Amino acid sequence: MMRYNSLNNYLREKFGKKVYKISIDGGFTCPNRDGTLDSRGCIFCSQRGSGDFTPDKNLSVTQQIEEGKKRVISKTPDNAFIAYFQAFTNTYAPINVLREKFYEAINHKDIVALSIATRPDCVGEEVFSLLKELNKIKPVWVELGLQTTKESSVKYIRRAYETSVYAQTAEKLKKSGIEVITHIILGLPGETKEDMLNSVKFAGKYTDGIKLQLLHILKGTDLYTEYMKGKFKALTLEEYVDILCDCINILPKNVVLHRLTGDGDKKLLVAPIWSGNKKNVLNTINKALEERNILQGSKA
Repeated sequence: MMRYNSLNNYLREKFGKKVYKISIDGGFTCPNRDGTLDSRGCIFCSQRGSGDFTPDKNLSVTQQIEEGKKRVISKTPDNAFIAYFQAFTNTYAPINVLREKFYEAINHKDIVALSIATRPDCVGEEVFSLLKELNKIKPVWVELGLQTTKESSVKYIRRAYETSVYAQTAEKLKKSGIEVITHIILGLPGETKEDMLNSVKFAGKYTDGIKLQLLHILKGTDLYTEYMKGKFKALTLEEYVDILCDCINILPKNVVLHRLTGDGDKKLLVAPIWSGNKKNVLNTINKALEERNILQGSKA
């Protein structure tokens, strides 16, 4: 019987209660947008830099946490939340700005951990020292956007850093006791199942957790332009579930599965349309996992 380490089980074991994430927009940008590396961003990235579900960036960090709590407070009596800096590159700012925002979040009484999404080429020595400092107060997770290890795909999506940079950054963070979560996109144009499995297998060597993300085509992105020209097709639900199950099968059992599919803003989502019915998607995934005896659990 195969098992996978689900995020829900992991959080309950770590904190002893139900924990929810609250997305935060720290008002940051990205070297792939401000002209340092490029001005277009990654080909799939929305205008809000994957922060389509975050509150108004003009609100303070504390105000955003309170807004986020209102959305889920009816689901939990525990008042235990992870502050998730999600939009754009959340270590790409002067160190004093990062320090102020991260400390405001981590010192909030209802925040049990800090999760920071960033690029592996944006974790310099000052940032690294700050993360270690914060990790002594409450757990800090760093989410790294690897997306793929296929070289042609790396160039196509305009990731703009070498895969070796991811490996070096992940190793350094892990050695210092900071948990690493890696983002992988399933369904990039031109990628085979083997390509996707290779990316997951590679990430499994370095990461504590993984987010497996269905490729969404969103209005306003360069990927949308490519899609509308008929240059590629989106995965079907059946294709995605089949790939997803194989990916989970090859993950080391200690790696926590943080995401099974992901959400696209329905106001922007062009394809795959089936992904907008999250209940059906999750039911289909869970049924397939049960059929393959890939069950939730924290042990092999």
